[in-house]
Amino acid sequence: MKRKGRLFLVLSIIAVLVILFSQCMDASKMKATETSIAGAKTCVQCHKDISNSYLNNAHFAASTPIENNNQINLGTDYVYEYDKNLKVAIEKRDSGTFQVVYFNGHEKLARRFDIAIGSGKNAYTYASWRGNILSQLPLSFFKQINGWANSPGMRTSSPDFGRIIDSRCLECHSSFIESKKESNGSLIVSHEMLKSSLVYGIDCERCHGPAGKHVEFHLKNPDKKDAKFIALYKTLTRKQRVDACGVCHSGNDAELLKSTFSFKPGEDIKEYYAHISSSQESQPDVHGQQNQMLEGSKCFTKSNSLECSTCHSPHDQNKGSLTLYSKKCISCHSTIEHTQKTLESAMVKTNCIDCHMPLKPSKVISFQQAGKSEVSPYMLRSHRIAIY
Repeated sequence: MKRKGRLFLVLSIIAVLVILFSQCMDASKMKATETSIAGAKTCVQCHKDISNSYLNNAHFAASTPIENNNQINLGTDYVYEYDKNLKVAIEKRDSGTFQVVYFNGHEKLARRFDIAIGSGKNAYTYASWRGNILSQLPLSFFKQINGWANSPGMRTSSPDFGRIIDSRCLECHSSFIESKKESNGSLIVSHEMLKSSLVYGIDCERCHGPAGKHVEFHLKNPDKKDAKFIALYKTLTRKQRVDACGVCHSGNDAELLKSTFSFKPGEDIKEYYAHISSSQESQPDVHGQQNQMLEGSKCFTKSNSLECSTCHSPHDQNKGSLTLYSKKCISCHSTIEHTQKTLESAMVKTNCIDCHMPLKPSKVISFQQAGKSEVSPYMLRSHRIAIY
């Protein structure tokens, strides 16, 4: 009996090895195409330093799964009262952290924190899965007040758990999700997304294009140091570089022709949007329309080289370093003279930004704190470089 058992074990191992080797042989025959995705973990193998640095970049954290509550501030007052009878509390339970509705002290509804949307520099808003439907939670956390308030645009009379987050939202806050829309004529009746397909944050291939063919080539040709089959920004024109950022930083009010998940650096943004309003046509908002604001600046129109990456490192985390940004300004404006009043009241050489790119309230995002009748403005940095 023991011999039969050993024989069965040996044959089982051989069968498993045969299957594995056959899969490897089949994989080796597969050819990567220009749309083959490699995955960010593959990029780390050859670009470890850049990948590690990018972990601290706001784009990387544009959306994240709630796994250890790092994105939920449980140290502040986290009960939001709509009135004396109705409130939403944030509670940590065995199966996760929840936003819980109470009416007259009785629990009525609970939804789990599943996803944090936003890098957390200014705010986090949150979403919860129910099957393949993703819905926004009624409370968001704002760094501006270091506390909780109603999620932007939601009513302040009662909590709303019914706002659906669709793939259009995630096109600027993630790298991919597979979606399925069902419509009845012009009316969309269902918008499901496959949550297992969600690629969180803005990953390498979202900015550099699909890397499958690039990886295949360089694994076969390790001595070739010139990057092949991948977008290199130094080879792109200024417009192409600005368009690559503009896919997410031109606002979401333009008519979409096709999903921007398929955008590749070097393509024309007009292939994806029917029309994007210019700074001359409208008053761009500080939230989401940074491209229009920059393009309406004299610094941009009078320069042949100024673009997003002039100030923003795509791989590092330098947000908030006003001195570092100011050095960029001084590299072109070292001879600019200021009035005596300005010299006395401002840190001219270390902080150009607060004067020439001040914080401004968003016209499309605001929030309201519990117990307050006034609406709080959502302040973001203006990208219209000017004399205010």
